[in-house]
Amino acid sequence: MLMNNSVKYIQTDDLVKVFRLGNVEVQALRGLSMRVDEGEMVAIVGASGSGKTTLLNILGGITRATAGGTVVAGYDVTNATPIQLVALRREVVGHIFQELNLISTLTAYENVELPMLAAKKPGKDRKKRVEELLTIVGLADRMHHKPDELSGGERQRVAIAAAIANDPKVLLCDEPTGDLDTETGSVIVEYLHKVNKEFGKTIIMVTHDPSIARQCDRIYRIRDGQIISVQAPTADQEMGAASRIDVVRERLEEIKLDIARLDEDAKSGLLEMSDFARQRVKLEERKKLFEEEMHRLGL
Repeated sequence: MLMNNSVKYIQTDDLVKVFRLGNVEVQALRGLSMRVDEGEMVAIVGASGSGKTTLLNILGGITRATAGGTVVAGYDVTNATPIQLVALRREVVGHIFQELNLISTLTAYENVELPMLAAKKPGKDRKKRVEELLTIVGLADRMHHKPDELSGGERQRVAIAAAIANDPKVLLCDEPTGDLDTETGSVIVEYLHKVNKEFGKTIIMVTHDPSIARQCDRIYRIRDGQIISVQAPTADQEMGAASRIDVVRERLEEIKLDIARLDEDAKSGLLEMSDFARQRVKLEERKKLFEEEMHRLGL
């Protein structure tokens, strides 16, 4: 459902999201309101658990808000039917997740083609589009490799190509550089800037990294489920005081906590051993990456 022209391109009004965990209620968003103009590239920053990912999931039609209103690219997300939400995710919004949604048994070409298959695009158009996108992200010579044959940065570039395969108006990025070293993360941000400036996509990006946030047009700071400030990068003194070392140290501590929680779940029988092993290996790989980054930073 299209909204009237007086509404901002992306707009949320008094968003509330409550999750119920057994008898316990957790309020992830507490009356959050924000405005984003068409063509902007904005960063959302805040501590873990502040509501950043929940906000992205509501904007992308993955999760419904408990209360409040949401408009994305002129579409009324609040009152959309399930069928309309599917169309939103397929045609209007592209997603890039920290946990890459690439299918391990498919090649880079096939992963990028998949969203177009779902949208029933003709085969000739799919081929042209996939080859064009993989060339744009510098992977023309890697299109027939599977994810486990690619580096972390290459996999993230495949994810970018897949996210824009159906030419969405809006790109939602959840920690797109979170598991990458500084140099590789910079490459990914360069490609996102290209998508934003050359293709005119509106980008909302959740990030822990102050150097990434400062490359966006505006920075939204979220705390306890509310936007507490909106600033231009040069005006954000709190962000400027942070450093890459702080970010890497924080991410490393989060991963260690995730490993501890995973081990407890396994001991309590809450996880199948195959799931435990798969998640444990992935977390250990992340932990090693950030430990290496700490060493590279001289710590």
